[in-house]
Amino acid sequence: KRSFYYFILMVKTFNWYPAEDQKRQVRTKKRNPTKLRKSIEAGSVLILTSGRYRGQRVVFLKQLESGLLLVSGPFKINGVPLKRVNQVYTITTSTKVSTKGVDVSKITDALFKDKSAKSKGRDIFKENEKKTVAPERAAAQKAVDEALSKSIAADKTPLLKEYLRARFTLTRNDRVHAMKF
Repeated sequence: KRSFYYFILMVKTFNWYPAEDQKRQVRTKKRNPTKLRKSIEAGSVLILTSGRYRGQRVVFLKQLESGLLLVSGPFKINGVPLKRVNQVYTITTSTKVSTKGVDVSKITDALFKDKSAKSKGRDIFKENEKKTVAPERAAAQKAVDEALSKSIAADKTPLLKEYLRARFTLTRNDRVHAMKF
């Protein structure tokens, strides 16, 4: 009997090759700026939905270069400090606070960077020291709090201070999709 052998080509050969080598196009990865949700404007009151301060109402100040939102409680009213928050974890309300007197031009992402990140490995056996807030961050917090407190006091919205102080909660029968924030 006659046996047949089939040879399968493992690498495909091309019938046509370009005469000159062509450069391969490489996709460049560039960071596109994060788009701010239409409902969020400077002075909007937001509800935080996750993290340590979930359920707290905060005032939106500006969007940082990283795309995160800069928000503040103010700290004197509800205990929420100057904070960076992703807009995914916020609910926008229809309440607005005037931010005309608030200067946040000097506040950047660098203010929130942890200075001791490099030396964490070396300090394994040290006693836990109490974390202190950087003086420039504390000064920024104080300035923002003062300006926001003035604008909240001058605002004609009734019980705005109490509204910011109150925590947002849901009960069993609340229909979130039917609520107007």
